Parts: sequence; C-alpha cells; structure tokens
Amino acid sequence: LPLSAMKALYYHAPRQLEVKEVPIPDIGPEDVLLKGIVVIDKAVDTAGVCGTDGHIHDGEFIAKFPLIPGHEIYGIVDKVGRDVTEFVVGDKCVADNATTCDKCFYCRRGQFLLCQNFDGRGVTSHGGFAEYVDLQRLYKVNNLSPEEAVLVEPLACAVHGMDRLQAPVGAEVLLIGAGPTGLLLAQLLRLNGATKVTIAANEGPKTELAKSLDCADTYVELDRADPDAQWAQLKKDHPYGFDIVVEATGSEKVADQAINYVRRGGTLLVYGVYENKARVHWPPSKIFGDEIKIIGSFAQVHCFPRAVAYLDGGKINVKGMVTDVFKLEEYEKALEKMNSRTAVKIAIKP
Repeated sequence: LPLSAMKALYYHAPRQLEVKEVPIPDIGPEDVLLKGIVVIDKAVDTAGVCGTDGHIHDGEFIAKFPLIPGHEIYGIVDKVGRDVTEFVVGDKCVADNATTCDKCFYCRRGQFLLCQNFDGRGVTSHGGFAEYVDLQRLYKVNNLSPEEAVLVEPLACAVHGMDRLQAPVGAEVLLIGAGPTGLLLAQLLRLNGATKVTIAANEGPKTELAKSLDCADTYVELDRADPDAQWAQLKKDHPYGFDIVVEATGSEKVADQAINYVRRGGTLLVYGVYENKARVHWPPSKIFGDEIKIIGSFAQVHCFPRAVAYLDGGKINVKGMVTDVFKLEEYEKALEKMNSRTAVKIAIKP
C-alpha cells in the first residue's frame, strides 16, 4: 500500500462491511498515532472483539455508521504530535476509547458516562480494526503481551461496574456468565472484599477457563440444553439468595430469572449487553417488598488508570482469555466463532 493509505475493516452500514484502503489518519499537535505490530512466533493484535461488536454488526448498541469498529485497542506508538511529551515512538500502549463533551446537561452534573455526545472509538467513531489509529488518551503498559493488553478496556468497564456496585465488604455474590468481562469482574470482587463468589455458567471452555484462573470460590456448571436442575439446586443451596447478583450473559431469559436469586435488601447488576428488543418481567411487588436495588453498568470513563494498575501490576489474571486470533479479512469468521460460543476471547491482527 502507499504510505498514505492503510487497511481497515469498514462498515458502510449495519452488516455491510469490507476490508478497504482508507487514508492513514492525520494527527494534530496533541494526537498519537498507534500502529499494529508483529512479534515473531506470536499472533498479535491491535484490538479485541467483544459481544458489543456483534451488536454493532447488527446496527444496535449506540453504533454510528460509516464505521471502523474496534474499541479494545493496543498498539505501538508510530508518530506523536508536536505537543505530546509523555509518549515517544516505540511505546507500547493501550487506548481509552471513551470521550465526553464536558458541556451537555449530564457532563455539567458530573455524570460523564451519561454524556449526550458520548464518543466511543470503534462504536460511534473510527476505532482500532485498522493498521493505524489516531488517539489522545493513551496509557503505557510494560508487563503485558498484546493478547493480554487488549483486556485492559474490558477491565476498565469492570472497574466502573465495581464503582456502580459499591459492594459491601463480606458480600456473597452470584455472577451469571463466564465471558471475559464477567471473569474480570469476578476477580475484582474477590480482591475487594467479597467473601464468596459463585459463578454460574454453561459448561464448556469459558467455565473451564474461569476455574484455571481461580476467578470464583464455587462454580455451577449449567447444562446447555436443560439447566433447570442446576438452577433449582442453586436455589436449594442458597435459600436466602445472594447479596449481589451480576447478570453478565446478555440473555433475555437469564436476565428475567436473575432477580429470583437476589437476597432481600440485595442488588441486581445488569451487566450484559442485550438486543434492543429484549424485555424482562420483574414483579414490582418483589422489588418493593424485598427492597431490591437494580442498577446498570455501561462502558466506562476515567477508569483506565486503575485498570492498567490492576492488569499491568499482575493483580488480575487474563492468561489464556484470548483463544482465537483472526486477520482483518476474516472478521466475519471471527463473528461466527464468537456466536458459536466456542471461543472465550477473540482478537484481530491488523
């Protein structure tokens, strides 16, 4: 390719995508240009694939088109703007993909994540599924492989989830689902005072990975075809329920039932990403009579420093989470693999 062009995964509209040549971004005085790299004998990526990307493919979530997706971004500094002083060419970095306007109704109230003009790189503006990406909010990483570094953004979202939960010390937690973000949140809960974390998830590679990473104290392996017996046993074993229940599957059916495992006075965290058409039917009388708190957790702002400290500092274990790596040209295969539920975490190599 000519030096002025790069390969990128480009959506013209939902489900209408191609790999095409686009201009390499120009950088301003405060911008940094990241480039994907190749390390001998390792499959390396600049961006991870998550469940949100599946919703973006269908035009859901808050996606805007045309779009270069990819919001879990890692790369090597290739060029810096004239006013950049903290980074030099060659630095290994992860990128905070979230930007707020600081001017709207919610920003002026200090509720930055509710910004009416929220910009998520790879979601509402061009992101990391390309050979280069221009960014401003970067963080150096020193001890992480590229496969591990793409988990910083999901971990930042989990840090925000902890901020929303304000989990009391000694809490008993049920986390439903064993996807990467759920496993990160489970580890944070154990590090921050939960006395017992139970993971309930379908039997298979994700649950096996959760065990290998020691993400929980106990595990309930659900039969994919008919999990009713396991759910009934969980209820029998925990007649008073759990202080905190985290619904991290994105399944409408599971979300509908999750409230039945919340202890009186407890909290339900809605943490999965759902289809826009998904609906739940929770009895108001139960929410009222049991004084149940229901909260949501969406993305993150200002959580990257803590996420980098946790992951680069070795407090959180993500080894083995990236199970599959695809090229840009194989992105649709990557989505198929993700939807097959046989991968834990997928990454894209530029």
